Order: sequence, then C-alpha cells, then structure tokens
Amino acid sequence: MDNLVIATPKKTQDDQIAKLVDSYGVEVFRGSENDVLDRYYQCAKNYNADIIVRVTSDCPLIDPNLIDRCIMEFEKNEYDYISNTNKLEDDSWIYHLNGFPLGFGVEVFSFDALEKAWKNAKKPSEREHVTQHIPNNPKMFKIGVIENSDDFSDIHLSIDHKLDFNLIKIVIEHFPDHEIFNLEKIISFFEENPHLKQINSHISFNEGYLKSLKEDKMFKKKKNNL
Repeated sequence: MDNLVIATPKKTQDDQIAKLVDSYGVEVFRGSENDVLDRYYQCAKNYNADIIVRVTSDCPLIDPNLIDRCIMEFEKNEYDYISNTNKLEDDSWIYHLNGFPLGFGVEVFSFDALEKAWKNAKKPSEREHVTQHIPNNPKMFKIGVIENSDDFSDIHLSIDHKLDFNLIKIVIEHFPDHEIFNLEKIISFFEENPHLKQINSHISFNEGYLKSLKEDKMFKKKKNNL
C-alpha cells in the first residue's frame, strides 16, 4: 500500500479531525461533504491511485488481515470491485454482511471502476454511498465477493450511535494497550461474553442508506416532472 489517506469534508467542523490525523503524519484530503463519490474520486486522482482500498470511518476495529485477503482476491481474479458486504441474489447485488460482524466492511476497486461510477452515477444514493453505482450495474463491472465461513453478523461493531461507541470502548479496553487484536480475537471475546451483543442489537444499522433511497425516489419524481 503506497498511501494511507483520510478523505474528510472541507467543513470547519472537520478541521479538528484533519489536524489530529496530520499530527500522526497521515495524509489528509478535503472534499465535498455530500457528494462523497466526488470526494473519493478527486482524492484518488490527486494521489494517482490505480487501486483503492476503502474502509469507512465508522469501522474503527477493521482487521488488517481481512484487508489483505480482499486485496489478494482482487488481484488474483482481476476484479473491478470486490467487497465482503455484498451478495448476489436473483442476478442483483444486495447489501449483505456475509457472515462478518457489522463494522468489518472492506472494499477494493480499481481507479477505472471509480472513474466510471463518478461519470455515470446520478442517483443521490450513488453519490453519497461511494461505490453503490457498481453493484447497481453488474453488467458494467467484474465484481467479486468475500464470505466468512461462520456467521457472526449478529455482532455490531460499527459506530452509528452512542451505544455502539460504548460497546466498542468495552472491546478496546479488554485488550492490553498497543496490542493489535484481529477479528478472531474479537469473536473469541464475544463468545466468552455473549451478553455484550445485546447492548446495541436493537439499533438499526442502515438508516443512512434507507434515507438515501428515499431521496432517490424524490430525485426520480422531480426528473419525471421536468
């Protein structure tokens, strides 16, 4: 991996994040807040990226081994796009955790695929959710998927709510300082403490995406009325 870049909005409220990231010597790119696809495209273009690995900011416990696995499968099969959060069903790609806990999503895609999405994506959901145009148009891209052998999708470790934060804090504090803990260790921790899953099990984890789908309907309605 040549560059690690945090792509964050240009808004003043994100200045603190940019300063913190910079203090760790990590690259920061500032772009559009709402057109996240454009932010990613301009970032990738700025760094002359040919392959992009995307991990979202609400997934702080991502496993480096899982990232490596996605990259290897991507290169081995010459995919345009690969993810562990999509599933082929009735000739359509749908969002699916594929046995992984929520909060362990990884995407790997080529710059060409990103550029094609940037040029052609029109729906609000496709501009906000960076790669959504790709699974929405499976005939245009060679798509791969990563699946887990066992199902741990009832473990929710993505930060969307204060209760999510509380649970992740418990996980982090369980491990000694500076220890790099992977997915296997996290799952073992939950197997030893199954009650922890109940902390945030009642919280919906796809509200943002469902909201953007409603915006798609409004967008289509306005377009039809023109």
